[in-house]
Amino acid sequence: MKTENNLDTDQIRQLVWRLAFPSMLAQFVSVFYSIVDRMYIGNIPEIGETALAGVGVCGPIVTMVSSAAFWVGVGGAPLLSIRLGQKNLEGARRILANCFLLLTVMAGIITAGAFLMKERLLMWFGASENLFPYANEYLTWILLGTVFALLSVGMNQFIICQGFSRVGMMSVLLGAVLNIILDPVFIFVFHMGVKGAAIATVLSQMASCLYVLKFLLGERPVVPITFGGYEGQIMKRVLTVGLTPFVIIALDNVMIISLNAQIQKYGGPLRGDMLLSCNTILQSFMLIVTMPLGGITSSTQTILGYNYGAKRPDRIRKAEKHILILCLAFNSIMFLISRYFSEYFVMLFTRNPEYIKMTVKAIGIYALMIIPLGLQYMVVDGATGMGLSKIAISLSLFRKAVYFLCIFLIPAVWDIEQIFYAEPVSDFLSPIVSAVVFAAIINRVIEHGASETG
Repeated sequence: MKTENNLDTDQIRQLVWRLAFPSMLAQFVSVFYSIVDRMYIGNIPEIGETALAGVGVCGPIVTMVSSAAFWVGVGGAPLLSIRLGQKNLEGARRILANCFLLLTVMAGIITAGAFLMKERLLMWFGASENLFPYANEYLTWILLGTVFALLSVGMNQFIICQGFSRVGMMSVLLGAVLNIILDPVFIFVFHMGVKGAAIATVLSQMASCLYVLKFLLGERPVVPITFGGYEGQIMKRVLTVGLTPFVIIALDNVMIISLNAQIQKYGGPLRGDMLLSCNTILQSFMLIVTMPLGGITSSTQTILGYNYGAKRPDRIRKAEKHILILCLAFNSIMFLISRYFSEYFVMLFTRNPEYIKMTVKAIGIYALMIIPLGLQYMVVDGATGMGLSKIAISLSLFRKAVYFLCIFLIPAVWDIEQIFYAEPVSDFLSPIVSAVVFAAIINRVIEHGASETG
């Protein structure tokens, strides 16, 4: 059983590039098909801007549901990598078996709970009377694909962490390309509007899910999906390690929900709906930054986890250096795009001059400090990859706390449009704290190897 990458002997720089680039590309394409959804919706005649704002309200709810996939996937994949570094194949198989069961059960519970709370959640998260019909229709259909979304995203982490980065990329590309093809068919040819966009997304998630499961149930993986050997202790460990990415994603969405609520509160009915449409486009732009950036740092966790388990700090430090260089380079490019090309991005969603002007200004503010954000991602995801969940969650919570404080203080003192400064303030302070913690604590922990990981 041969993998695409040998975590034991391959040169670190090549490993980082071979794992990071396919994942970064896959995440970029994944974001692109999410943007295509919103782009087509925003261009529906007569109702485009309103429907777009309604779908924007659903965005945080959908992502919070999907965050369960990262809770289990990113929680279990580093542990599996560590077991592989320890040459403990049986332990790795038990981890994968328990994670597959966890994801399947969680998908059923989340689907049922979300349907029961659906209408109440939409109202809580900023859906006005004008926006509610579009938000409700979109969310209803999207929730039907919860099991496919969770299994495709969550189990894909176990493909990447075994060194099959190109297979992991193909699973994402399959869903993305299919969604891009189906969107205009369902929205415009069949005249299904936002419901058509949701159905296209669910069908794409189903295709990705089948691709992932077919691979993991086949003969190519070093660690395939097996059944049995379920242990509460393993599930607890997975959920503990995965709590950091889960909390990060969940709080990111709570932040967007809070932002939407503050916009509605201080913006009023008309200006509030307009700002919500602009914020939907803004968050789409930020996904182009954060998702590929997360692709770099999450895909390379397997290098850190494997060598942490193998007690090879020299390879860990080399990997961290190359991961940081990639993160900073990518974010520098995105910073320049936010400065000089954001207007063209906004025009994909709307041709209304007032909306364009307001959104371009918001993107310029929001992206002021995205370059140092690369350091934050490297430190937090790197700590998660080595099973250092307490350090990772503490650093992540600090960033969220700063953002929340700004979200509630800024509109109380200044005009509501200044609320977008909450992001650069948190993106400036959190990497400073993360760099100090990395130098003072994480480097020492690396020297002790995998003694605490069991």
